[in-house]
This record gives sequence, structure tokens and C-alpha cells, in this order.
Amino acid sequence: MATMESLIGLVNRIQRACTALGDYGGGDQAFSSLWDALPSVAVVGGQSSGKSSVLESIVGRDFLPRGSGIVTRRPLVLQLQKTEDGQQEYAEFGHLPRRKFFDFASVRKEIQDETDRITGKTKQISPVPIHLSIYSPNVVNLTLIDLPGLTKVAVEGQAESIVEDIENMVRSYVEKPNCIILAITPANQDIATSDAIKLAREVDPSGDRTFGVLTKLDLMDKGTNAIDVLEGRAYRLQHPWVGIVNRSQADINKNVDMMAARHKEREYFATSPDYGHLAGKMGSEYLAKLLSRHLESVIRARIPSITSLINKSIDELEAEMDHLGRPIALDAGAQLYTILELCRAFDKIFKEHLDGGRPGGDRIYGVFDNQLPAALKKLPFDRHLSVQNVRKIVSEADGYQPHLIAPEQGYRRLIEGSLNYFRGPAEASVDAVHLVLKELVRKSIGECLELRRFPTLQSTIAGAANESLERFREESKKTVVRLVDMESSYLTVDFFRKLPQEVEKAGNPGGNPRENSPAAQNIDRYAEAHFRRIGSNVSSYVYMISETLRISIPKAVVYCQVKEAKQNLLNYFYTQIGRREGKQLSELLDEDPALMDRRLQCAKRLELYKKARDEVDSVAWVR
Repeated sequence: MATMESLIGLVNRIQRACTALGDYGGGDQAFSSLWDALPSVAVVGGQSSGKSSVLESIVGRDFLPRGSGIVTRRPLVLQLQKTEDGQQEYAEFGHLPRRKFFDFASVRKEIQDETDRITGKTKQISPVPIHLSIYSPNVVNLTLIDLPGLTKVAVEGQAESIVEDIENMVRSYVEKPNCIILAITPANQDIATSDAIKLAREVDPSGDRTFGVLTKLDLMDKGTNAIDVLEGRAYRLQHPWVGIVNRSQADINKNVDMMAARHKEREYFATSPDYGHLAGKMGSEYLAKLLSRHLESVIRARIPSITSLINKSIDELEAEMDHLGRPIALDAGAQLYTILELCRAFDKIFKEHLDGGRPGGDRIYGVFDNQLPAALKKLPFDRHLSVQNVRKIVSEADGYQPHLIAPEQGYRRLIEGSLNYFRGPAEASVDAVHLVLKELVRKSIGECLELRRFPTLQSTIAGAANESLERFREESKKTVVRLVDMESSYLTVDFFRKLPQEVEKAGNPGGNPRENSPAAQNIDRYAEAHFRRIGSNVSSYVYMISETLRISIPKAVVYCQVKEAKQNLLNYFYTQIGRREGKQLSELLDEDPALMDRRLQCAKRLELYKKARDEVDSVAWVR
């Protein structure tokens, strides 16, 4: 059977763990929702209504700052943890997790200092909570939230919006369906004007979550009492009203012990002619027990939803841990294996781009199908093979001795000069494919989710891949230039063998024999038509070579660049990485600090949720 202490203690432990991980008040929605799903008690009241005194009475310690005006300027999340009898009391702050406070005067000072750290030494407020845990055998397991006192006017040194700001802050807590409202009202004030009751009625109209507390009963005018309120006749709540008698200012000035104050409170109710019949249901000790019993029932009702939320959060955190990747081993062999696996993951994505599994590889075909043919068509052959240029080159090739039949040297110079133009498109094709491959490397690096963890390795792999691409490009350029040079070094013989036949055909078979005489033909060789014919012949030959190169250049580029990139992109890197020592490998696996911090936080939260699930499962709930 689950005891009250085990149930509330479980919730408190989960809440403290949430606090330690910053999962309260902001942060990730999934994490902060666990806190919201856990019941807690918010202490609400006007300024100087006795809120702080009630809290100190429940704790049994004098630890809260005191003064006039607005004293509580930040929410104080107070988690009480009951310890075994005889153990020393101590306190811990969420912002100082490894420091234990045994002197509660120091606790008061730290609350004040931490408040001033955010708000400064002013009368301004802040919604950033202070988290305080108190471990004592004299408390019950509870989570209480002390909120700034509600006020009606701004005093000097406060913003005009202070009234609205405080109310909005208080509402942000009490509006949550799992928040129990402890509405503090001084007995010497008309209940109809109570700020705490007014706000509680607005956010909890049924009164199911509201506990009414009357303070300062001993300060009421003589001849008056608060029986109508305490017995629910003046204002009825679903839960009974509880009267509290705080320490007087004289007691505080005399440093009256809280245990003595509790005894004095019990004595007051037991001997009071007005409240004696209610003595068993009055006082701070009864209030603490009442809240604990109510918390137990609320927790029992909430356990199924809390369990469901925990399981959902565990699934989400485990998925995120898989996405972030598991921690890296310290062993050099394991690190080398991890690096090689990451390289293979990148290489796999790169190959998918080339093979069409991912977009981008089709741009290489675009270079061959569009860019290269367009570049070949733009070559300035019209200018190079113009009549004037043909005449000039042929004449220069003849020298002092004009050619007798066909200007072979002139043809060679014209062809060689034309073929040199093919170098530009050939090299441009190599560069264009190189740029595509570099872009695919960049994309593949970015798409490899595993590599995102390691920016150093990411840049190293990218650098190694680009170095390989540079080597492939140089080899590819040499190859395509060789293709052009090969065409220049050995001209197709059949082309020249056709020339004499074309010269004979140039004569007039049916005409005057004198017109077909060598003298007449020799005169034709220096006419414009003759040079135009030469240019036309060279143009036909160059076109034939152009078609050949249009087919062979893509083959050379694919063989030297694309195929090499696909098969050997990181081969050189593999040989180098195998020679590195453990420290150098660790440097490559140096993760992004933000990602490491995210994984650490995620792992801590996962541990918290699993521990919470185990604790919930280990409790045998009473049916």
C-alpha cells in the first residue's frame, strides 16, 4: 500500500529533479509540462496578509525575508522533504545545488541576495522563480509556492503596471488545473474585500482547488470573532477554512523559536472561548497535514495521466538521443571505427546523388548535353576559315614556292589552328563537372545527419573530398587535352585523298580543252572560289572532329572525374586517417559544444523520466 509520504515524496523528488534540470518555468514544452502535471500549492494573498508567517509556521523555521511593503518580489518554489527523526535540518537552493545551508538566517540572506540579483535593490518584481528545498524531520512532504502579495496601488519606486504585473504573475500559477490555491486572508479584514478570495473565485469558481486560511485571529477587535468564516457561513468553500495564529512582532523581535510558537498557537485555540470547539482543526500543523492529505488524493487521481506523460516523454527523449547520437568511446580503435563509419555514411549519400537516388547528379549530364554542344557551336570557325584568313594562311604556308596541286601545308595549318579551339570547351567541361561534384560534396556533407555532431570531422572530410576532386580534375584536363592533341597530331588520310578528285571535278569536262589545261587550273587555285573551297573542306573536317570530341570528351570526363569520385573519393583520406594517433582522432570527433550540452541535458532528462517511471511503477496503489 502506498503511504502518503511515499506518494507526496515521489512527486517532490520528480519536482526537484525537474528544477535541477531547469524544466520549470520556460524551457521545452514537453519537459515543463511534467512539472505542470504534478500538483503543488500556491500561496496567494495581499501584501502583509501573513503569507510568509504561514509558510514559516508550516516549515517550523524562521527563514523568509521580512519588512514593510512588497517583500516577496520573486516566486519562491519551496519543496519540503520529510527526513527521519534525529537528522539535522538543512536547505538547498536550485541555483546552488551543491551547497547545504544549515543556518536558516543564511537562507533568508540568500533569498534576499538572489532576489536582488534579478530585480536589483528596488521594489520591482520578477517572474523568475527561486527554488528552495528544505529537508527536516519536522515538516510534511509538500511543494509550496510563495507568490508576491497582491496590491491595489503602486508605491514610489514601482512601475505603474505593478498591480497588473503581480496579478498576472499570480494567475499564471493558480490558473493551472493541478495547482492547489492556499488563499490567505487576515481575520481583521472583511472577507468580502479579500484579494486572495476574489482571485481564487475567478480561477476556481467551484472551489475544488481552494483552501481558505484566516490569519491574525488574535489581532481582531475585542468582542469580534471569525466563527462565521471558519464554519463556512460567510463564504463557503469545498474545503474547510483553517485559522492560523502567527508570531507577533514582539515574538519575532525576541527571536521566539518556531517550535515554541507552534505550542503557543495550539494553546491559543485550545483555551479560546470562541474557537475552542474547533481547536482540533485549527493551526499551522493541522493545515500542513490537511494539505498533505489532499495532495495524496490529488496525486492518486493524477497518476494515470502522469504515467502517460512520462512514457510519452521517454519515447520523445529516446528518439532525440538517437537523432543526436550516442556518446563517443574514448578508445582509439572505437574512435577510428566511428570515423570510418561516418565517412561511409557520407560516401553513401554522395553516391546516391550521382546515381539519381538524390537530386544533383543530373546536372553532370546537363554539362554534356547542353553546355558542351553549345560551346562547340560558338567556336569562331567562321572567322578562322574566312576567305581572307584562308588565303593568308595558305600563302604563308607556301612560302616562296607556291603549291603545285593542293596546298597540303596550308590545309594542315588551317586544321591545326581550328582544332586548338577545342581546348577551351574541353577544359570548360572538366571545370563545370568539377563544380557540380564540389556542390554534391557540400550537399552530402550537410545531408549526413551523423556528421553534424562533429564540425571538425565534417570540415576535414569536406577538405579531403575536395582535394581528391582537384586531383581528378587535373587528370581529366590532361586527358581531354590529349584527345584534342591526338586529333591534331594525326589527320584522317581519307580526307586528303578526296581533295585531288575534288580538284579534277572542279574543271569543265564538256568545255574547251584549253579551259581544262594546267594553266587554267593554276589560275583557279589563286581565285577566291579556290580559297573558299579550301575553307569549306577544312570546315567539313573540323565538323567531323567536333562530333567525335562531343562524344569522347564526356567519356573522358566521366572516366577521370565522376567514376573516380564515385569509387575513390576518400581513399587518400583513409590512408592518412589510419596513421593518426588517439589524440588526433579525438580532435576530429570534437563535437559542437552546443550539441554536447544538448545531449547531456537530454540524457539527464531521460534518466529523470525513467527514474520517475520506475518509482511510479514500484508503488502499490490503493484501489
